[in-house]
Amino acid sequence: MSTATYTVAGMTCGHCVNSVKEEVGQVSGVSAVDVDLESGKVTVTSDAPLDEARVRAAVEEAGYELKA
Repeated sequence: MSTATYTVAGMTCGHCVNSVKEEVGQVSGVSAVDVDLESGKVTVTSDAPLDEARVRAAVEEAGYELKA
């Protein structure tokens, strides 16, 4: 198992959280996604370390931005 935490900009409500969870959850290998709306932190648990570009693409598909 691997866990990585990212910061996502632009989330303002529960719908935002659900959108990010849904898109990131579809990335191959992801087993869990935990989103903290207040801090913007997204913790992703996966079978193996993920390519950040795949996570970034999923966050952008949800309509938000992964902070560097």
